[in-house]
Amino acid sequence: MFKLAFRNIFRNRGRTALTLAAIVTGVTAIIISGGFIEDTFVQLRESTIHSRLGHLQIVRRGYLEHGQRDPSRYFIGEPRNVIATLRQAGHVREVMARLNFSGLANNGQADLPILGEGIEPGKEARLGTATTLVAGRMLQDGDAYGAAIGEGVAAALQLKPGSYLTLMVTTPDGALNTVEVQVVGVFRTFSRDYDDRAVRIPLAAAQELLATPAVHSLVVQLDDTAATDEVAGALRHQLERQGYEVKTWYQLADFYGKTVALYKRQFGALQFIILLMLVLSVASTINMTLFERTGEFGTLLAVGLRRVQLFKLIMLENVLLGCGGGALGVGIGVALAGIISAIGLPMPPPPGSNIGYIASIRVVPAVLLTAAAIGMLAAVFAAVLPGRRASRLGVVDALRHNV
Repeated sequence: MFKLAFRNIFRNRGRTALTLAAIVTGVTAIIISGGFIEDTFVQLRESTIHSRLGHLQIVRRGYLEHGQRDPSRYFIGEPRNVIATLRQAGHVREVMARLNFSGLANNGQADLPILGEGIEPGKEARLGTATTLVAGRMLQDGDAYGAAIGEGVAAALQLKPGSYLTLMVTTPDGALNTVEVQVVGVFRTFSRDYDDRAVRIPLAAAQELLATPAVHSLVVQLDDTAATDEVAGALRHQLERQGYEVKTWYQLADFYGKTVALYKRQFGALQFIILLMLVLSVASTINMTLFERTGEFGTLLAVGLRRVQLFKLIMLENVLLGCGGGALGVGIGVALAGIISAIGLPMPPPPGSNIGYIASIRVVPAVLLTAAAIGMLAAVFAAVLPGRRASRLGVVDALRHNV
């Protein structure tokens, strides 16, 4: 029966070609759309990590929830001990300390509320590969009183590299303190809201400004994003009993989680629509083919072929068509993905961001398997009702189609 089904596929090459074309188109569409969405996830993830979040952040328990009201309560007073523990974990590439502060920035003419960070410039430069330099240069380890500011801050205060800026904050003891810094660069990150308030200065200058040797957070950069959960689990076991929290990048990036959930639902709906269109288009072609073969089915039934065997023959033919169309669609989809990726798709900035990107089509094994399965299932589902109807034909009425 398998041999007969295989030969029947090539009896009417026109109908077979139409059926294959419908299956190939659907499979290719799923591969291209799925690869595009996967690339969006990857680029969004890496931009989120390498703009400023890092893979992991270690803070005092409660800092993220209550630290804005009284940040001095959540200082990490002895960061060296924690850093030593972090460096012993596998996959850790870099550990950097940050001291956060809020206050006013004054250019001599106007004030602007800012969110400041004391950072280690050299380490931050290696992490922030997704940060775009708009003007000037990034902070360097030798910039004792330099400052890198967000694009929004530069626009609001009309600053440029070389301009001087006075930062005013309240120290943990309640005193007012100021420091004058020189702008060395203007940057743009993935978050527009952050760029509108961000001022980054060397960690030593921030500690002098706040009159404290402590830091608020330790940011960990890993050599592999896939190892995030593994490293986070190991560090939690060691640090949580000491009063620290270990937060992964996706726990800190609320926007990323919501975006992924939205896109996954959209892709699921798209897959269902493609499956439905495939079933309808393939069913139409199969109906025409089976109608033309009514006389043939009557002859098979007349010579003793059982109705259940006829139904199996029809289903087997469509299983072969589905497998062939799925395999062909996967091949064409992979080839198109490579061509499109080589050219690149310029994309506008996502909501809440200032940075556009070049999209590509990623070849994802799970998407390939899903696309091939949908192509095969579409052919099988489309053949069920026509196959049942053909297997129930009256022999005499079917034989009249041979006349």
